[in-house]
Amino acid sequence: MAKRSHAKRQARYQGEQYTYNSRHRDGKRSKSKRRQVEEPSNIVDLNAHSNQLETAYSPRHKKQPLEARTQAQQKFINSIQNNCLTFGIGPAGTGKSYCSAGLAAEALESGRIERIILTRPAVEAGENLGFLPGDVEDKFAVYIDAFRDILNERLGRGVVEYCLRHGRIVAAPLAYMRGKTFDNNTFVILDEAQNTTPTQMKMFLTRIGDDCKVVINGDIKQTDIRGANGLEDAVQRVQGLPGVHVHKFERSDIVRSGLVRHLIDRYETY
Repeated sequence: MAKRSHAKRQARYQGEQYTYNSRHRDGKRSKSKRRQVEEPSNIVDLNAHSNQLETAYSPRHKKQPLEARTQAQQKFINSIQNNCLTFGIGPAGTGKSYCSAGLAAEALESGRIERIILTRPAVEAGENLGFLPGDVEDKFAVYIDAFRDILNERLGRGVVEYCLRHGRIVAAPLAYMRGKTFDNNTFVILDEAQNTTPTQMKMFLTRIGDDCKVVINGDIKQTDIRGANGLEDAVQRVQGLPGVHVHKFERSDIVRSGLVRHLIDRYETY
């Protein structure tokens, strides 16, 4: 008896499925059936919104070659291309970081190098951020956000994330450079070098191997440390060395905005 009841239910179910499928093919579904298969109108496509947010907030990928905006930037670019070690000295907004990161991105994309190393001393600008969550990479990420934006613009966000995961782009505090050797497949950028001590700068400079590219950027007038300044000390020591160039930007070379130029004039005047 139980087997017969089960057979009847199975037959009835198959019959209902056949009727529903036939109506679906003929376009004659009832309102009740239509309500069962239609998606609710209040469901939000989170993936679509996420893609819109990424498009809105991520910088546009620029495929054209890096172009200097001023003569000073062009001289800086030429010095990086023609020398092993280049110092970029000058006020904020002159394009030191943008030019160096742009050239590094082009070298990586073209295959002339295999790795970009971004480093800087982990010194806050007049305030203590306290404990930061995560591992070393997460803690240091806040210090190289500006470089990451430039690389996203030059290479594309997906390429940058891939290179970060696979060690093609490395961001690490200056203290982690001890014991490393920068070879000819590496483009190294030391930013905010005015916050290094002479000992730290010596440690960094002695990492340089043959035929690698090293760029050291900073503004001697904006140091956040007490005591001797490693950048100023190094600029004096490297004068006349082969393969080394010191490029100095002036306040008139500021391209960030006219207001920044006027503000720096006021601060340095008073």
